[in-house]
Amino acid sequence: MTHLLRLLATLFAGALIAGCAAYPYGVPTAPIPASFDRSWDAALGAAADAGVQVSSADRASGRITGSKAGAAVTILLQPRPDGSLRVSFDAPTSRETNPTLDERWLSSYNRRMGR
Repeated sequence: MTHLLRLLATLFAGALIAGCAAYPYGVPTAPIPASFDRSWDAALGAAADAGVQVSSADRASGRITGSKAGAAVTILLQPRPDGSLRVSFDAPTSRETNPTLDERWLSSYNRRMGR
């Protein structure tokens, strides 16, 4: 009888363990949408990190302008109809290379957003 109870207990424990699912630590199962305020603050901070001198920051329009070494810089934050946010960085006349100004800004932006 005890042998049968041990066997049933083992089978029951195995069934419980088989029903468990393990997820990697720190990896969300669904993307978390960023708030406009958090993205705005990260964009401004990343501009400072990259050495951009901000001349105008209009939160209502989502537009940040400035310059770095004579190159004009524009950062736009545009809400989309689906609730997501499009963030773009443009410095077409920047001559920085390895890494480029936009790569430095993007790296800092992602770090500030926790990515």
